[in-house]
Amino acid sequence: MSEPFTNRKVHAGPLHSDRRTAVVLLNMGGPDSLEAVEPFLYNLFSDRRLIALPGGPFLQKPFARMISRRRARSARENYRHIGGRSPLLDWTERQALGLSRVLDSTWGIYVIMRYWQPRAQEVLWRMRNDQVEQALVLPLYPQYAEATTGSSIADFRQAAATLFPELTYAVIDHWYDWAPYLDALAARVVEGLESFPRDMRDEVPLLFSAHSLPQRVIDRGDPFLGQTLATVRGVMQRIGDRPWHVGFQSRSGPVKWLRPSVDEVIKTLAAKGHKSLLMVPLSFVSDHIETLHEIDVIYRRAATERGIVHFVRSPSLNDHPDFLQALAMLLQRRYNDLCEPDDTA
Repeated sequence: MSEPFTNRKVHAGPLHSDRRTAVVLLNMGGPDSLEAVEPFLYNLFSDRRLIALPGGPFLQKPFARMISRRRARSARENYRHIGGRSPLLDWTERQALGLSRVLDSTWGIYVIMRYWQPRAQEVLWRMRNDQVEQALVLPLYPQYAEATTGSSIADFRQAAATLFPELTYAVIDHWYDWAPYLDALAARVVEGLESFPRDMRDEVPLLFSAHSLPQRVIDRGDPFLGQTLATVRGVMQRIGDRPWHVGFQSRSGPVKWLRPSVDEVIKTLAAKGHKSLLMVPLSFVSDHIETLHEIDVIYRRAATERGIVHFVRSPSLNDHPDFLQALAMLLQRRYNDLCEPDDTA
C-alpha cells in the first residue's frame, strides 16, 4: 500500500504540537438555490484545470459564460428534482462536525468549496481571525485528479499565499488505498447487496462509478485512473469473489473520454441477461447531483428500460461513523508523522 500523503506537500516547515491547529476540508461545492445554478456553472467552467475550453486562457471565461447560460435551464430542473439545491455543503459540514467529535481535540475544522460558498478567501480570513497557526488540508477526493484535487489545492494555495502567508500547512493529496477508507466503502457495498433478495445476492454484478476525465489527461500522466482501479481492487479484496465492472460518468463535450461509460456497461450487462445491478459511487464521498440525479434517476431509468429489474445504489459514505473514523485516523497519522515538539515550549 502506498502512503496516503507525500512530504512534498508540506508548506513552510513541519507542524508543531503546541500550536493552534486546524483541519481544512476541501470539496467541489454546489449551488445553494436554483438562482445560484448559473453562476455556479460559470465558476466551474471558468476553471481550466477542470475543463480547458477552446481558445486558450483568454477565451475561457467568455466560453464559460456562454456554456453556463446554455446549460443552466436543464441543470436547474435537475436540481429542482433533488430539492432545489445541492446537499454537498450540508454533508461536508456534517462530516466536519462528526470529525470534531471523533478527533476529540482542540483542532478547529473548516470547510472550503471550490466553486461556491464558502470560498477559500472567506475561510482563510476566518482562520486568520481565529489565530490558527497551522493546518492539515484534506481534499475530499480519495483518488487524485488534477481536475479535482489539483484544482482545489491550487485554489487553497493561492488564497493562503495572498491572505495568510504565515500559515504553515500540509496537504493530504490522495488516500485512495487508505485501509480504513476501503473498509468503510466495502461496508457500504455490503449494505447495498443486502437490499437484494438473499437468493440472488451472489449473482448481482457490481458497477463502480467514477467521474470521467478526458483520455488525454490520463495519457499525460494523471494518476486518477490507476488510483481508481486500485481502490476497486482494495474493495473487492474485502468483498470477495464476484462479478464487478468500472464505468465513468459525468462526461460532457466532444473530446475522447475515459471508457467505458456507465451507460455502456449497463447496456452490456442487460444484453447478457442480467436482471439486477448494484451501482457503487466511487469518486464521491457525499451525496450530490451525480448520485441523487445522475445515478438515481438517469441511470436507473436506463437500466429499467433495458430490462434490469433490481437496480440499487449502495449508500454514499456521507457521515457514516466508520468513514468519519477513517478520516480521523488519516488526519491523526499525518499529524503524528509531521509533528515536532514546539521548541518554544
